[in-house]
Amino acid sequence: MKKILIANRGEIALRIMRSAKEMGIKTVAIFSEADRNALFVRYADESICIGPPPSSQSYLQGDKIIELSKRLGVDGIHPGYGFLSENANFARKVKAAGITFIGPSAESMDMMGDKLSAKVTAKKFNVPMIPGSEGAISDLKEAIKIAKEIGFPLLIKASAGGGGKGMRLVEKEEEIEEQMNLAVSEAISAFGNGAVFIERYASSPRHIEIQLLADNYGNCVYLFERECSIQRRHQKLIEEAPSSILSPELRKKMGECAVDVAKACKYSGAGTVEFLLDDQMNFYFLEMNTRLQVEHPVSEMITGIDIVKEQIKVARNEKLSFTQENLKINGHAIEVRVCAEDPLNNFLPDIGKLLVYKTPSGPGVRLDEGFEEGMDIPIYYDPLISKLIVHGKDRTEAIEKMLRAIDDYKIVGVETTLDFCKFVLKHNAFISGKFDTGFINNFFAPELLKLNTPELNEIAAISSSIIFQNKTPSISQIPEKAVKKSNWKTKRIN
Repeated sequence: MKKILIANRGEIALRIMRSAKEMGIKTVAIFSEADRNALFVRYADESICIGPPPSSQSYLQGDKIIELSKRLGVDGIHPGYGFLSENANFARKVKAAGITFIGPSAESMDMMGDKLSAKVTAKKFNVPMIPGSEGAISDLKEAIKIAKEIGFPLLIKASAGGGGKGMRLVEKEEEIEEQMNLAVSEAISAFGNGAVFIERYASSPRHIEIQLLADNYGNCVYLFERECSIQRRHQKLIEEAPSSILSPELRKKMGECAVDVAKACKYSGAGTVEFLLDDQMNFYFLEMNTRLQVEHPVSEMITGIDIVKEQIKVARNEKLSFTQENLKINGHAIEVRVCAEDPLNNFLPDIGKLLVYKTPSGPGVRLDEGFEEGMDIPIYYDPLISKLIVHGKDRTEAIEKMLRAIDDYKIVGVETTLDFCKFVLKHNAFISGKFDTGFINNFFAPELLKLNTPELNEIAAISSSIIFQNKTPSISQIPEKAVKKSNWKTKRIN
């Protein structure tokens, strides 16, 4: 494999190109008119404009990308994440064109890309499942019947979904029809597939995922777990590896279950099996992502494995050069997603010019980025600016290092998630490891970023302690001095 085309953009395109360059492989960038001056375009050995800014006219033009690859003598196509990365039909067409798709087979993607078929496949290996419907639900009466059997609250989820799209929480029977219609409509719009299913809503769950690598010879290993519970709208903002709450025994059990899922679909390349972990430390299969994950760097930092290089090696039909016994956890890694979003306004995307853009550095600090000072954040794509990753000898050092790196990161021109991430990292619930996917609902309010004082930090610490003791916090439980100084006298603490 001497030349690969990266069918993606931004930080992930640049990250893939760097690994390819270290392997002596030339790279081709495709770019939309909006990305003409992007860093990844300049870094590639060759760069070709693929179309207008909308992704439907550029980065999703599969046939055009394949034709371009043939013309340029490309040996392989790496899809990154998002866009065409989990499109089985695109993978088939790439193979039919005589080009290597750097990812799993189309057959594996078919089995795991649809949540319902993935559950059926995983169930054959006795992987624990969240109670829910056996198949797609289209009839309202059937949905109500199943809902009563499962119990409320529950989730209506798009079978072809991801990133929180096509997912609706239902807390009582009267809401089923409306939320089901909304889920179907959103699923059709986002994925072209309106199939939905019902699943029990796990209260206070942790989101734990297992990174896998598999070759074409039946070898499969897990690169331990990532904790991905800090989310907004079911999309992750902070990830860490390893999780602060998994015992070695549970880690091994979850890892082996993930390997079973991969073997069930004859998986090859890099993939991730996602689980929900409840407050009783029971875990349940959620889905499998048949691609590189945004948060893969934290797994790289604790294992020393370059996952992109391994993807390319597997695509070249090489065997994995290591076994499960060779893999060890080294220290602790944390990643924060630096997004052009406004945490003070419900995390709505922000656009504008990066008037000031100064990045952090130093020992144990890694930045996967796609922008530089003076560039515009386009409205057409995901608002991710960069991924800031740190590695420390333990979790405490990693948190301290990340707080320093955030302070060293200067961005002016757009609102970002940096202040929110700093708030999380300093919060007692995060530091203690006593948090779940409801962190934002339980502990965050926009005014906390405006009034980040010692008194408010005291309130946050006390209220988080009360919540995790299953008590209802009241203003009388918080020191009067702290309340007065924080101006929270009339505020209700949820």
